[in-house]
Amino acid sequence: MDEKKVSRREIIKMSLLTGTGIAIGASGLGSIATMTEAFGDTAEQPKKKDNTIPFYGKHQAGIITPQQTYTYVAAFDLQTDRKQEVIDLFKQWTQLSAVMSAGQVEHAYENDWLPPKDTGEALGLTAAKLTVTFGLGSSFFEKDDVDRYGILKKKPRHLKPIPAMPRDGLEDPYIGGDVCVQVCAEDQQVAFHAIRNMIKTGIGKAEVKWLQSGFISAPKGETPRNLFGFKDGSANVPATNQDALNQIVWVDDDKQNWMNGGSYLAFRRIQMFLEVWDRSSLKDQEDTFGRKKLSGAAYGKSEEHAHVNEEKLPPNSHVRLAKSTGQEIYRRAYSYTDGVNPRTGAIDAGLAFISYQKNPDKQFVPMLKKMSLRDNLNEYTKHVGSALFACPKGVQKGEYIAQGLLED
Repeated sequence: MDEKKVSRREIIKMSLLTGTGIAIGASGLGSIATMTEAFGDTAEQPKKKDNTIPFYGKHQAGIITPQQTYTYVAAFDLQTDRKQEVIDLFKQWTQLSAVMSAGQVEHAYENDWLPPKDTGEALGLTAAKLTVTFGLGSSFFEKDDVDRYGILKKKPRHLKPIPAMPRDGLEDPYIGGDVCVQVCAEDQQVAFHAIRNMIKTGIGKAEVKWLQSGFISAPKGETPRNLFGFKDGSANVPATNQDALNQIVWVDDDKQNWMNGGSYLAFRRIQMFLEVWDRSSLKDQEDTFGRKKLSGAAYGKSEEHAHVNEEKLPPNSHVRLAKSTGQEIYRRAYSYTDGVNPRTGAIDAGLAFISYQKNPDKQFVPMLKKMSLRDNLNEYTKHVGSALFACPKGVQKGEYIAQGLLED
């Protein structure tokens, strides 16, 4: 007898087919198992499809993908000077990303005396809209004035460390990194499983420099709120507006073709002084942002996404300064909590700020400079981490991430 499990729903579904000449025999199970193979478990297929986001494509997933609830962002420092070992690692990471994004987990153990290929905590779980996004830091190309892998000539023109800002309080280890891997998913355990297995695969070749977790929550289709209680990301253009995305997000003018279709990931770990903020009046809070806390609408407007009139906003409000540069970025920020600061006794929490842009020198850095000097929000925050990564274009089946960079 076929030992495959058959659900009660499948039995009912198959029994309805008897009128078409397909009958269930005395035992029933053999025929049902056969029909299950023929027709498939149609009840599960839409669920699986709805929970997967393709890894392969023109652009990397996880950039303009609708923002998932959880993220883990890891920066790695490479431990090898051999280009071929980097290629081998990127091939492994690419294959692993494609498999996990499809909701597949390696669970066949050929030898009990060896460590399992997969860590196992995602067994039985869906893909949970998992995405994996890769970026390369400036130090991937050059470190201590050394062309590490003979590819310095292929370094994209806007890839360089974010300049020091007047109010920076950067702390190790959240500074830079050779390679960045951003994992996002609707299930925290699925997201952690993905980054954990990336780390496991890289042992001996890539060492974790820092690991940032994050979370958001908002009703479907609405802008999530940060830990100050304000909506974060209201100014993003719709992900369906391809013309705007081409102007803001996607690189299309680099001499290095491997970068065209990619983007630049800017990361800032921003500590929030929650105890100070919580003692501030609602008016002070809203003046700091230049938006209404409840609706998210800018001053002088009644709707969150309405065009902002800068003249209606307080002079050094967060929104006014961001708009005054005339540039746009694509925000993908997450909140984080990390216990209690042992030195101060204050809550260690804040914003894992992530944005994507096609030209950080023109879009992100000028905005950051202006806000670092004058933003009213500086009274309640401190930037403690900083990094910039070049995210290559998307991967096609049969290729691996950054293949055009690493192969002549």
